[in-house]
Amino acid sequence: AAHFAFVESALPEPAPGTALVENLYWSVDPYHREMMDGGFALHAPLEGRTLGRVVDSRDPALPEGEIVFHRQGWRTHAVVTAAEVRRVPRFDGVPLSAHLGILGGTGLTAYVGLTRIAELREGQDLFVSAAAGGVGTATGRLARLMGAGRLVGSAGTAAKTAYLTEHVGYDAAFDYHAGPAADLLAKAAPDGIDVYVDNVGGEHLEAAISSLREFGRIVRIGTIAQYNATGAPYALRNLPDIVEKSLRMEGFLVSNHRAVQEELYEFVVPHLRSGRVGLDETVVPGFDRIVDAFLGMLRGENVGKMIVRSALAEG
Repeated sequence: AAHFAFVESALPEPAPGTALVENLYWSVDPYHREMMDGGFALHAPLEGRTLGRVVDSRDPALPEGEIVFHRQGWRTHAVVTAAEVRRVPRFDGVPLSAHLGILGGTGLTAYVGLTRIAELREGQDLFVSAAAGGVGTATGRLARLMGAGRLVGSAGTAAKTAYLTEHVGYDAAFDYHAGPAADLLAKAAPDGIDVYVDNVGGEHLEAAISSLREFGRIVRIGTIAQYNATGAPYALRNLPDIVEKSLRMEGFLVSNHRAVQEELYEFVVPHLRSGRVGLDETVVPGFDRIVDAFLGMLRGENVGKMIVRSALAEG
């Protein structure tokens, strides 16, 4: 926390063609940790996904009262142009915070990973690491809707593994602290898996390679286990299996798949309204706790998407 500073400044005035947005919800994400290795400027506000309300507009395209999504997060207010925001559709019965979770970049990451990268087919078995996080819970819920076979997840506590099987739809889940990942996965999926959604890397990736069946797919989303590592990266010992079993491993950036957003809405919103899909969120109240929320997310203190909420937001 000592590496961050809260800085106060005068409320900005919007110039012609811009609008002032009062932020309501902030997203803290693992990718922020990656960007702190050189992707952020020092002594400047951090970028971040944010939902806010237009409170003062100098552009007819940004009417006051409109709820918008933008990426000038980690601040209470921001001046934006119409090109820098996306209007947030309001769906009856769906909380606004869902647009930072299963309807936002988190859910879009899971959806693209399953449909475009893994090309998941009905009945196929899936393993997801960091399954109790934002992308992991979204992946489990979407895969279940898509007719996946056996769903197996890993998480860092017994409480999280219980949450995955009791609430999210996973068939089995293991605490990766309980032993070697390869042994735990083999026990949870004795017949192997078809798809691995990798949020962790390292030992989990090695375990998945061993458990994957012929023509299996690995979707590389993140390597959160190694973001703070100071030693040599984990050396995978079974890379020859990728050739021997004709496996495919592919990573992607969700920013290259924004055109899929409307498809995600069409697929998920009816299930949110019906209650078949619930929201997996850990909500921290108050912008002054955004650093605590970020560090807590990296330590695994959240279940589902970690979100910071303003006192001005709904709920």
